[in-house]
Amino acid sequence: MKIQSIETFYVTVPLTKPFKTALRTVTTAYSIVVKVTTEEGIVGFGEAPPTHVITGDSLESIRYAINEVISPQVIGLSLLEKELIFQRIHKAIVRNSSAKAAVDMAIFDLLGQYAKLPLYQYLGGYRNKLITDFTVSVNDPIEMAEDAYRYVGQGFQTLKVKVGIGTIQEDINRIQAIRKRVGKEIKIRLDANQGWNAKEAVRAIGTMEDAGLNIEFVEQPVSSDDIEGLKYVTERTITPIMADESVFSVYDAKRVLDMRAADMINIKLMKSGGIHQAIKINALAEASGVICMVGSMIETKLGITAAAHFAASQPNVQFYDFDAPLMLAEDIVTGGVIYEASSMTFSEGYGLGLESIKTEGEKQ
Repeated sequence: MKIQSIETFYVTVPLTKPFKTALRTVTTAYSIVVKVTTEEGIVGFGEAPPTHVITGDSLESIRYAINEVISPQVIGLSLLEKELIFQRIHKAIVRNSSAKAAVDMAIFDLLGQYAKLPLYQYLGGYRNKLITDFTVSVNDPIEMAEDAYRYVGQGFQTLKVKVGIGTIQEDINRIQAIRKRVGKEIKIRLDANQGWNAKEAVRAIGTMEDAGLNIEFVEQPVSSDDIEGLKYVTERTITPIMADESVFSVYDAKRVLDMRAADMINIKLMKSGGIHQAIKINALAEASGVICMVGSMIETKLGITAAAHFAASQPNVQFYDFDAPLMLAEDIVTGGVIYEASSMTFSEGYGLGLESIKTEGEKQ
């Protein structure tokens, strides 16, 4: 089961509605799909979307890192040398976490197939069903309230609401409008995407608490490098605070956990560099009594499938943000996770359970 070749392909899929956060507006999903083939002809797939304002990766940097830097380090190695493979992926290049993640998930796809197990079972098999939220992009209050009402009508009981643009009062108005439109029973979690400073965050969250808006938790209220600010917010609010962009690596997680700077951590494969490192971050968080969510970038069902398998395998991962494929105008993946409104289950098959991927006009 030696790795014989690693190939990369472009993917482009339009979104049905612009995705707006405090950091960016996305109208089209771009990705690099990775195809890893063994000497026996077994194929594993991975995906890496460029997220310039978060990971710093671009389409071309991802493709170059995979083709010219990572591939020479792992081609020729056996899947039975998996720790060596993952060490080489991790150490082949500094940062470039999305490129690493794509190769990492393709290797895990192969390992699951080799073991003749779905990947979530290979990794631990804790659960076989997930419930995802659906994201409400940041817009004016009326549009956000109507979007939220529509998503609830489609079967989503948890909404992840983007804030962090404009004034604090504008953000409060957005949440008040949504809560009024969807009622008290729907769960609302916020993601400021670094859009506030520490004092603004305390004011905004405190006002929402006093207004009884019942926010489940708030994700990354301050700048990613402002860990002291993150701690300031966590200590001065009742609502749980989640670190996202502040945690890429195990070392980032240790700093946040040692400082008790957040109540929760959002793990994304594109930040951690793949499942192998994500497992370490989750284990460290679990040892510190901190629960995790697994989220995603704007990805196709390929990347989400890998993230979902990881999330399902770990008891400490208790929240899931896997709505990205539902925002796309086309599903380019046959196989993988199966959506029924907010419910996610796994298709039959080993590894990631993929059948085909439509890339550059061709199925690979």
